[in-house]
Amino acid sequence: MKPLPVDVLATAMNASVNDAFDATGIQATGVVIDSRDVTPGDVFCALEGERVDGHDFAAEAISAGAVAIITNRDIAGVPCLVTDNSLEALGRLAHWYRTHELSATVIAVTGSSGKTTTKDLIADVLPGAVVAARGSFNTEVGVPLTILEADPSTDYLVLEMGMRGIGHIAYLAEMAEPDIGVVLNVGLAHVGMMNGPEEIARAKSELVRALSADGVAVLNCDDFAVSAMAEQSDAPVVWFGESKSAGVHATGVQLDNQGRASFDLTVPGEDSVAVHLLLHGEHFVSVALAAAAVGVSCGMSGKDIARELSSAQARSRWRMDVQTSTRGITVINDAYNANPDSVRAALKTLRAMQGSGRTWAVLGEMLELGDRSTDEHDAIGRLAVRLDISRLVCVGIGTKVMHLAASNEGSWGDESVWVEDPQAAIDLLDEQLESGDVVLVKASRAVGMERVPEHLLNSGSTTQGSDQ
Repeated sequence: MKPLPVDVLATAMNASVNDAFDATGIQATGVVIDSRDVTPGDVFCALEGERVDGHDFAAEAISAGAVAIITNRDIAGVPCLVTDNSLEALGRLAHWYRTHELSATVIAVTGSSGKTTTKDLIADVLPGAVVAARGSFNTEVGVPLTILEADPSTDYLVLEMGMRGIGHIAYLAEMAEPDIGVVLNVGLAHVGMMNGPEEIARAKSELVRALSADGVAVLNCDDFAVSAMAEQSDAPVVWFGESKSAGVHATGVQLDNQGRASFDLTVPGEDSVAVHLLLHGEHFVSVALAAAAVGVSCGMSGKDIARELSSAQARSRWRMDVQTSTRGITVINDAYNANPDSVRAALKTLRAMQGSGRTWAVLGEMLELGDRSTDEHDAIGRLAVRLDISRLVCVGIGTKVMHLAASNEGSWGDESVWVEDPQAAIDLLDEQLESGDVVLVKASRAVGMERVPEHLLNSGSTTQGSDQ
């Protein structure tokens, strides 16, 4: 963040300075929400969570060098910027900073799946000084913190926007005022919190509706719910997809034995150029095309975009992260999150990566599916059989229906097994894995399945994305 006087920040947030200090002349150099992250010159924003209240750590933050605390209430003896709501104040500060201090092109990405990888690829493709959201910083906390990480020298600011209901993306878009809005897809992620896919589409469309006529809407022409959003935006549209009707499209998609896609990229007005992705999974073709469409919107040539896409590595952890252990077991760690679309894509990648050994799908529950949960878990179990996955390990009570569906679909014996928890899955894999096997681990984040790949890989050195 650009260093700014604390009293200027207070005015931007509509906060009052308490009697504990005189803010005149004091400079703030950053904003954090975790007292353990405070460095001298930071402002600590005290947020009230379900289990932890940041106000309880105000004194600790001051001791670590914070120059002020954004609070919901006055704290005696602590320099406070007192607001009605510290979370909303953080959003007001980020909006003021974006409109008064930044000249960067702001790019916002949303979709039911693929947001984080798309955001990472966009950051890799674009030239100049780029600030992008860390991990999945896509909420009313993560988005303002990302905005505040930029400074006047930033050329591009890449934001990820998630939602849990109607109005969430509208709030984030009002805060960020994006110049380019990217909508990837409309799937069943979080459908349990919404009234069906139509409401999910309406929530995602808040991004394109927030764009001005001077902005750009980057839309997936292969997704009907997304393509319909073009009518809701005043901004011109740049289309991406595998359909040749899209201005930015792919042809000749092929996968190597590690599930990495190669294709010919076509952008408007140029000859096609080859792209060889280092990411594992055919579904990353659509992600790469979205990033390419942003590059086109920012004036890049197809040749330059293809070069950057072909060298881009996965930045965020637990997303189709492929490593091979010293035991010769290839582990696909996709344990960060799961929904029906992303699980199907991961299973197809697992099948494409089969070598001399067996393929193992170790799957935990897909959460937040509401009354669709039984049908969607049933469908994944049957898909594992149809893809000829060697072994299916269903982890947790919510996957019993998946195990039953696989067993019925394929008249399987021990090809599908249900276990109670991640530790039971670890015990099973320790007993049965052999050199040459490929293991996919995937579940919703709350299931805690990251323990499984960590265990499989912790016995010795590993190789990143090898061709073994």
